[in-house]
Amino acid sequence: MPRAAQHENRLEDKLLQFTKPKLLIIDELGYLPLEPDAAHLMFELVSRRYERGSVPITSNLTTSEWGNVFGDPVVATAILDRLLHHSHVVTIRGDSYRLREKRKSELLRPIHVQANAT
Repeated sequence: MPRAAQHENRLEDKLLQFTKPKLLIIDELGYLPLEPDAAHLMFELVSRRYERGSVPITSNLTTSEWGNVFGDPVVATAILDRLLHHSHVVTIRGDSYRLREKRKSELLRPIHVQANAT
């Protein structure tokens, strides 16, 4: 979407669209790495929303791994600086909700690894 908006000279309109809501939820950040242009747009968006609206983010990665997601540790640090100021970080460990439900229904059983004794 950023490239299409940029190509059609609508990038500013799209950024305003995502800047205005009081709540912008970003789900699965880091599932796929961002291209440099997308990382810079993410920085622009976070900067514009800074202290103006809430941005809950879900990710399976620790914040120390975000440099890989954004392809640049400096960009990741700048984004985190704005996101973590006035924030609450909730860390959840264990199976995902989907895996937990599968185990409850016994469709998925835990894998037991046996060590070889020598």
